[in-house]
Amino acid sequence: MQQSLLQEKPHVAGSAAPGHDVDAQGILDRLRKNLDSVLLGKSEVVQLAVAALLAEGHVLIEDVPGVGKTLLAKAMARSLSCSFHRIQFTPDLLPSDLIGTSVFHQPTGEFIFNPGPLFAQIVLADEINRATPRTQSALLEAMSDHQVSVDGQTRPLGPPFMVLATQNPFEFEGTYPLPESQLDRFMLRLKIGYPSRELEKEALVQHRQGEPVEKLGPVLGTAEVLALQQKVRQVRFEERLHDYLLDIVEATRNNPQVLLGASIRAGLGLYRASQALALLDGRNYVIPDDVKRLAVPVLGHRLLMKSLRTQLGKDAADQFLQDVLSKTKVPV
Repeated sequence: MQQSLLQEKPHVAGSAAPGHDVDAQGILDRLRKNLDSVLLGKSEVVQLAVAALLAEGHVLIEDVPGVGKTLLAKAMARSLSCSFHRIQFTPDLLPSDLIGTSVFHQPTGEFIFNPGPLFAQIVLADEINRATPRTQSALLEAMSDHQVSVDGQTRPLGPPFMVLATQNPFEFEGTYPLPESQLDRFMLRLKIGYPSRELEKEALVQHRQGEPVEKLGPVLGTAEVLALQQKVRQVRFEERLHDYLLDIVEATRNNPQVLLGASIRAGLGLYRASQALALLDGRNYVIPDDVKRLAVPVLGHRLLMKSLRTQLGKDAADQFLQDVLSKTKVPV
């Protein structure tokens, strides 16, 4: 059911305690270079995945098989000196397989809790839509509050704690669509897509000597990740940008094409992700382009259009958001 690819390792050299100043750009450049070396030609996907990490969010990677969904998650985990578990979701997976169980220890006469694979800092939920709704719901508390409740006790997860989930949007047999409440817990939805012919040829050469991701080493320690997450919260967000962001969010709630608009959590996710993207671009302030660039990845999967809930419906949500962005006045 689970595969541990990266266990807890010593912090890399130069790790900083949370709250201490860090060379943000130097660290982030190393991380992006690490990820770009295995996910060729997908710098935008890498940028947004790192932004989600810095914004303390979770990522849903939705695309066809074989384009690098699992590769991105593995590369992210190997680039961080954090504990990592991969969980292969299947229809017979139970909530206890994720969270863990209490086992009676006869010599002491006590129940001992054996934590499940969810107790890691980076969790890859592979093919999340193959598990039943009951098992999917076991992730809700973990993703929302970074904790799980077992046997009347609350057990913290992380920090940091990040779920990277993958799913194939075109395969419906033996799958269970994610409910809106589950989708709302993902800060970003990413699509990887096929590489260009030249980059695909380069990938063939890369794999001649083995899997490139297996050679990646950590470039960030846990303490550095936490320090960068704190730094994101200090990025300036002007009041006129607050109004711009809310104009976009409200436009999704007052349109006859939309059955379910963006939630308050969606607006907060767009706010925090914009701060993270600004930091990645070397700024301590957000600009309108940050909000525009993130609107579709943050809001698209949360909208329920009145068209059927098929791939056509998902594309309709993205197209609708592009139309909203083109009509919303950008602050000067």
